[in-house]
Amino acid sequence: MRMTRLAVAALATALVAGCSSSGSGSGTTSAPQSAGQPSQAGKVTLTFWNWVPGMDKVVAAWNAAHPDIQVTSSTQAGGDDAATKFLTAAKAGNPPDLMQAEYQALPSFVAAEAVADIKAAADPVKQEFGEGIWGLVTLGTDAVYGIPQDSGPMLLYYRSDLFDKYGIAVPKTWDEYAEAARTVHRKDPKVLLGTFSSKDPGSFAGLAQQAGGQWWSISGEAWKVGVDDQPTTKLADYWGGLVKEGVIGTTPYFTPEWNKALNDGKLLTWPSAIWAPGPLASNAPKSKGKWSVAPLPQWNAGENVSGFWGGSAVAVAAASKHQEAAAKFAAWLNTDAEALKLLVKEGAIYPAATKGAALLTEPPAFFANVPDFWKQAATYGAGARGFTFGPNVNVAYNAFKDAFDKAAADKTSFSDALRKVQDATVADMTKAGFRLVQ
Repeated sequence: MRMTRLAVAALATALVAGCSSSGSGSGTTSAPQSAGQPSQAGKVTLTFWNWVPGMDKVVAAWNAAHPDIQVTSSTQAGGDDAATKFLTAAKAGNPPDLMQAEYQALPSFVAAEAVADIKAAADPVKQEFGEGIWGLVTLGTDAVYGIPQDSGPMLLYYRSDLFDKYGIAVPKTWDEYAEAARTVHRKDPKVLLGTFSSKDPGSFAGLAQQAGGQWWSISGEAWKVGVDDQPTTKLADYWGGLVKEGVIGTTPYFTPEWNKALNDGKLLTWPSAIWAPGPLASNAPKSKGKWSVAPLPQWNAGENVSGFWGGSAVAVAAASKHQEAAAKFAAWLNTDAEALKLLVKEGAIYPAATKGAALLTEPPAFFANVPDFWKQAATYGAGARGFTFGPNVNVAYNAFKDAFDKAAADKTSFSDALRKVQDATVADMTKAGFRLVQ
């Protein structure tokens, strides 16, 4: 299977034409040199854009062992700014050799023909990764557009002390979660079990993955868009029903109001990703040592299924003059035992490689009360499954914020809001020249 070349070209024009100049200044280093330009005969020099703390130390270990392939780490701001900057550089013919790419941004890089298929270098390390995470770099095709670096399987974080106070058990299913929400609200109307964030489509996407949603898929040379498929509609109706009941809040994550609710014990759970200890430590320091971790509630009792919120891969620029060398470095960075140790120590990431979990032995300081935190997290996250992200995730995510902001505020139908996201996504892909199938 492959994406139609006509559609690829159309989206490449639309994406790069829409890149703003504001993104081009987001990095903390100077403008990149020409991709893969050798500094001397027989010696390859590569530039790697990324936002991982301490990556320069990891790169130094590679450089010491590979004098003929030298890598320079260039720190970027991350997020949408980094993606826009990369697409702008690719259009100008001056991208870095390697780019850290969030999984949801990777399809736009592929559509713009900005990243290379590194299947030859990737196939030998494929077994190092779970099927769910590997699917995020293949986009449902036979090609491989990056080596997974870190992942964000979702878990349930909960205040164990307050669960005891209100006499509720850790919910094993979403039906039990809903009943727990009603119980807590009935016992204390000022306390909520959780909140729905209309500002965080990535969280909703992860929950949709758990539910079995498939927002985008490739059929031959055409795309199918299913943002409002049955599993995701079920998910939307579930949260919309709880919001309408008033037993779940609508305070967006990472806001001062959300921080205060966490700190004051007015918010008892957060369905989040494996990276959540960091934000909890920063935003709710008074609750340190009071949280525990459990699997996400399941749609069917007895299952262990999760989704992904966040994570990234290392991709190789299509314009790199040294794709083979760059792919070799990307594979080493994300599978070599010593490299993974350095990534964990210096970058504080959760490695995508399955053996990376064994390197995390000490629990996060915020979870000192859960000595086997990483073991539990690895077990609960083992069943995480992703889906193919489409070439216009940014459009879908912006439409999500607009539609669900209004639905959450007005307590109107969440499934109606979801259909608006579907319609906006389809309209944008049609305008960009993609062939779509029902």
